[in-house]
Amino acid sequence: MTATATEEARRGRKRWQRYSSRTFYLFVSPWVLGFALLTALPLGYAFAISLTNFNGTSSQWRWVGLGNYVEFLSDTDAITSLVRTLAFTAIAVPIMVAGGLGLAVLLNRRLKLVGLFRTVFFLPSVVPVVAAAIMWKLIFNRDAGILNAILEKISIGPIAWLVDPNAFYALIILILWGLGGGMVIMLAALQGVPAELEEAAVLDGANRWHVLRHIIVPMISPVIFFQVVTGIIFTFQIVIQPLLLAHSREVGQVTHVPQSTHLYMVQVYEEYFANNRYGYGSAMLWVFFVVILIITLIMLRSSRLWVHYEVDSEAER
Repeated sequence: MTATATEEARRGRKRWQRYSSRTFYLFVSPWVLGFALLTALPLGYAFAISLTNFNGTSSQWRWVGLGNYVEFLSDTDAITSLVRTLAFTAIAVPIMVAGGLGLAVLLNRRLKLVGLFRTVFFLPSVVPVVAAAIMWKLIFNRDAGILNAILEKISIGPIAWLVDPNAFYALIILILWGLGGGMVIMLAALQGVPAELEEAAVLDGANRWHVLRHIIVPMISPVIFFQVVTGIIFTFQIVIQPLLLAHSREVGQVTHVPQSTHLYMVQVYEEYFANNRYGYGSAMLWVFFVVILIITLIMLRSSRLWVHYEVDSEAER
């Protein structure tokens, strides 16, 4: 490299160092503004509302401090819905992750029309939530639903899917119908696993289960961890599906939601739009935020035991 080229390169580095901070803040400013206006500000406003008895319409509200949070601790319905949501998450998330991984393993092969099969499995994940819920409500219909019509062909009587206790299983089926999104992420992770490792394991006598358990799963464990965390957050926030699967179609009316699908966010919806208790509903949301944060932190802590990264953190330091 000539002296002139070296001097130009040095000047270029100085020029970049001079404007690097300004350039950084320029590029991150849209995200910062979006976070401040669409996340931080609404969170702060909701917390302020949670300290009042605001009902959404009247200006005659008063400061109650932590009264809404104290009331939550003695609210049997809210606590029960929270426990029910935890149970629903504990059942749905493992099935979602395992199902997505299973589909990805099946479709990570050189088969005829494999692209078509991948597309077919992925399509349900792009269907709008409202459309999917209404469609499955028609499928689950006791008298005219196609599911009971199929079951009747094999001598199984009509099942009332949309009432307790079957409504819980119907909701899980609806959620699992969208496994395609997780399948695509798992499929991308599987295609990043070196084929040499699998071939070496097969030569050493390992069967497909051993390859999956001891090679593939550890290699893609960061992606599995991502799917678990996002799955937990997703199932915790479910509200539209239970409402649309319920019998009532009136706005704000949630009394006909089956008890087994009366999840925490349905209870929050009821406090906001049926009981007009915006202050108490906001307090419930903040409690829910803390619960999700605690569970996420626990998952992050436990990831050290089973999530394996290609670059060891100790080596990086």
